[in-house]
Amino acid sequence: MSEYIPSPTDWVAEQVALYEGSGGTKGLTLKDTGLPVIIVTNRGGKTGATRKTPLMRVVDGDNYILVASQGGAPKHPVWYHNLKADPNVEIRDAENVFSMQVREVADAAEKQRLWKIAVAAYPPYQDYQEKTDRVIPIFVAEATG
Repeated sequence: MSEYIPSPTDWVAEQVALYEGSGGTKGLTLKDTGLPVIIVTNRGGKTGATRKTPLMRVVDGDNYILVASQGGAPKHPVWYHNLKADPNVEIRDAENVFSMQVREVADAAEKQRLWKIAVAAYPPYQDYQEKTDRVIPIFVAEATG
């Protein structure tokens, strides 16, 4: 990938640096929640630069569920648009790194099933959906090859 541009949000940049700088042995949980996170590396849709985002670790078998909640904000997170522009990602889950492709889930039944898994892993997702008018998108990251 190209040049890495850290997030302008301090805690995000710090968590990514700790997570990756330790080889996936530190910074494995979201702030004060104690809940596990993964690092999603993708290409910026506008800059073409490498971007890295800690997201909740939500799994469905060998796949990862990526929830574009943005804490219930009225707009999708920037990484949503990046993934729509280029579905190729790298996911770091602790010490393991996987090359994957994402797809936005459109099928209503599949989305409902995955949403239940996501809310079970991170209950605030339900509150986020209730506080925003937008439908929170879900991606599935699947192994390439």
